[in-house]
Amino acid sequence: MKKLLFTLLLIPLLSSGQANKYVRQAIRLSNPEEQIKMLDQALSIDNKHLDALFYRGIAKYNLEDYNSAILDFTKIIFYKPDADSYYNRGNCKLNLLDYESALIDYEKAIELDPDLIGAYYNLAYTKYNLKDYESAIKDFTKVIRVFPNDVKSYNQRALTYMQLKNYKQAFRDYAACIMLKPDSDSYYNRGLALLDVNYYKQALSDFKQAIKLDNSNTPAYFYLGANQLLLGKFSESITSLTTAINRDDLDYDAHFGLAIGYYNLDDFKKAKIHFKRARNILITGANKNFSIFKATFWYEENKQLTQEMYSKLSKL
Repeated sequence: MKKLLFTLLLIPLLSSGQANKYVRQAIRLSNPEEQIKMLDQALSIDNKHLDALFYRGIAKYNLEDYNSAILDFTKIIFYKPDADSYYNRGNCKLNLLDYESALIDYEKAIELDPDLIGAYYNLAYTKYNLKDYESAIKDFTKVIRVFPNDVKSYNQRALTYMQLKNYKQAFRDYAACIMLKPDSDSYYNRGLALLDVNYYKQALSDFKQAIKLDNSNTPAYFYLGANQLLLGKFSESITSLTTAINRDDLDYDAHFGLAIGYYNLDDFKKAKIHFKRARNILITGANKNFSIFKATFWYEENKQLTQEMYSKLSKL
């Protein structure tokens, strides 16, 4: 009888050990799909194996199967709530643009582990998307205090200050980005901010520097050309915008900018070609009127200029 009892007790112990073995093997794999297969085997032995659920959730996240990953993290939270599971479930929800639910998960993660700095950044980013800018700035600042060289946090805090029209603080953060990491992206991001407040000459300099540091930065060519056009440098603008469409012929903003540039240089033939190209890219169904140009950079930047040039180009 004692032997029988020992045997009965040994079976679940061996099963648990086999489940752990599958989990260890899965962790060593680099392919998420293969990891999931191995973790499925572990969970077929023990459907409450928290490590297997956690790593399967991570693997599903890496495959962008966010809804399925949420289910795994939710199971862990049901059995044994922990900060990492709330944090990772929040990341899934963030990728699904479910900001309200992500916010709750990040706050819970921080409640369980106040030192989980990554959760502060994602919480701040979530608040930014929910337009809770003041609170977002506080959370980005917490990250920066711990990681004073974190360019990403400075850049995102700068964007948040821009939303609050606190340009002085925003440009201090952009300057910090350039000081910490003087690469193409840092100059490009500040250039966009300068453009947003109509500092065209200063933005021009940043876009030129962005291209100098990385001539594969295609968007920088468009914004350089846009700045040149807005400053009345039509020939220079055409050069920059031509580079942009050579790399992306579906860039309707660049085509419309070229139409404006050529029109101002009295090259109406080329102006007409690029205007038609921009309109054809923008056309949805039978809609061919001015309203399609409300989706353009030009309309956002200067409605009057866009309307005037649309009227003139339509007559060519």
